[in-house]
Amino acid sequence: MVAAKSVRAHHNLVEQLQARTVKRQYVAVCIGAMTGGGTVDEPIGRHARQRKKMAVRVTGGKTAITHYRVTKRFAHHTRIAVNLETGRTHQIRVHMAHRHYPLIGDPLYGGRPRIPKGASERLIDALRGFRRQALHAEALGLIHPVTGEHMQFECPLPADLEALLLVLAEEDPVANRADYS
Repeated sequence: MVAAKSVRAHHNLVEQLQARTVKRQYVAVCIGAMTGGGTVDEPIGRHARQRKKMAVRVTGGKTAITHYRVTKRFAHHTRIAVNLETGRTHQIRVHMAHRHYPLIGDPLYGGRPRIPKGASERLIDALRGFRRQALHAEALGLIHPVTGEHMQFECPLPADLEALLLVLAEEDPVANRADYS
């Protein structure tokens, strides 16, 4: 999160956002095994019937562009790196759900937890126990509004997300099968 300390700084940051020069990178864990990354270029607007939700809206939506790439594929889940070109409310959550890969722990766009067939008790507990969206703002890059200096901020993964990824890796039948070729 960035907060401006003056009106001048606020205007500069708004200009950077409009020019799409602010770089934001996220880590997300989605339900489903993606085959590759891509770009979602779909407009987002308020959901027609559920006013607390956003949705892909062909008419009445604002431009929203999300780039993502697979960083780790598990049997039934995928870790992705996400870069935003635009910054709409719930953009990552809406776009990933639109692609049928909602985020783990996202009841608004992903529904109730989806437990893979044959999942161990440990994996079931990890998935049901993850009580927030599996989404983390990993890096933010911008130009300082006063000095003009490029600034880069990074934040390591929180412990709960690290723990979830560890369980997914350890419980992955393909990655842990000794005889796979």
